[in-house]
Amino acid sequence: MGIRNKIKSFFNKSESITRFEMVTSSGNGFYSWNGKLYKSDIIRACIRPKTKAVGKALAKHIRTEKDGIKVNPEPYIKMLLKYPNPYMTFQQMIEKVMNQYQLNNNAFIYINRDSNGYPTELYPIPAVNCEAVYDKQGYLYLRCMMMNGKVVTYPYTDIIHLKNDYNNNDIFGDSPIEVLKPLMEIVTTTDQGIVKAIKNSGIIKWLLKFNNSLRPDDIKRNTKQFVDDYLSFETDTMGAAGIDNKVDAIQIDPKDYVPNAAQMDRTINRLYSFFNTNEKIVQNKFTEDEWTAYYEGSVETDLIQLSQTFTRRIFTRREIGTGNEIVFEAANLQYASMSTKLNMVQMVDRGAMTPNEWRAVLGMAPVEGGDKPIRRLDTQVVKEGGE
Repeated sequence: MGIRNKIKSFFNKSESITRFEMVTSSGNGFYSWNGKLYKSDIIRACIRPKTKAVGKALAKHIRTEKDGIKVNPEPYIKMLLKYPNPYMTFQQMIEKVMNQYQLNNNAFIYINRDSNGYPTELYPIPAVNCEAVYDKQGYLYLRCMMMNGKVVTYPYTDIIHLKNDYNNNDIFGDSPIEVLKPLMEIVTTTDQGIVKAIKNSGIIKWLLKFNNSLRPDDIKRNTKQFVDDYLSFETDTMGAAGIDNKVDAIQIDPKDYVPNAAQMDRTINRLYSFFNTNEKIVQNKFTEDEWTAYYEGSVETDLIQLSQTFTRRIFTRREIGTGNEIVFEAANLQYASMSTKLNMVQMVDRGAMTPNEWRAVLGMAPVEGGDKPIRRLDTQVVKEGGE
């Protein structure tokens, strides 16, 4: 069944509506604060590290059974977690969703199911605004206005909904617009002030104040003579200028018109703090410990939310009860130092990691037979008697 066949109509049934406005970036042109956050280089720098980190996470279908754990036991789920739709890979879809998530504190993925209710495709929903609508039976729907102007209604049971700053609203995370608006106004005003200061400094460097009334032609002639005598590269005055009491020469310092750099830095740091990042993370100058702190404080919680929301929507309650779940594995150790990576060989010796898992940390391709845990001969499983 196609997407259109999955959309349910519920006209004359709605009882209550909750509306959420999305932050979108539509149209072309120079960035200025009007809600188009994604056109700001600072905002992109703030959200890109988390987007890329989450995009590298591997989504796996895990099934826990009595005889052990099975990874990706169902081929259709395995394919869904690699190629969710005909237009994008899973990494591309997750990065698109994470960009929307960080800009709006909300992101939506639509699950297209077949006639038997099994998920076949995943589509991110680029909505301009969304409304939570309940029918008389109490079922929840999302009515979304797309960027092309079309209005589409989805059952909430077919939506993977990511939310952040979940506080005031029952369905949606709180919008970041009210927090970011004053900061972005400061950034935009400062940027425009710098541009104007550079233009002014390139046009006017000296101001000549003539003490006598002169004709416009005489003002131009005397000004040109001053430039030729003292500002030309070929002048022989060795940087010294002499003038009489008929004119006052005032030098224009462009620094007087450049906005305060310290104020700009404080505003950027406030934006970094809002997005739980910092300059070292943005510019890839972090150490192993700094990345670990950023990962645990900002990335790991979103991976947990992805795992739980994907599990809840892809599987039924019965399937979840029988041990099925979606897990997002992050390659956090790829940022570890080489000494840390080499020391992890002890985990391979004790069967805590497979050889291929260790090779993945080192950025190496898997080898045949490397998916089986191994142990050194002097390490064995402890038995009931403690032997």
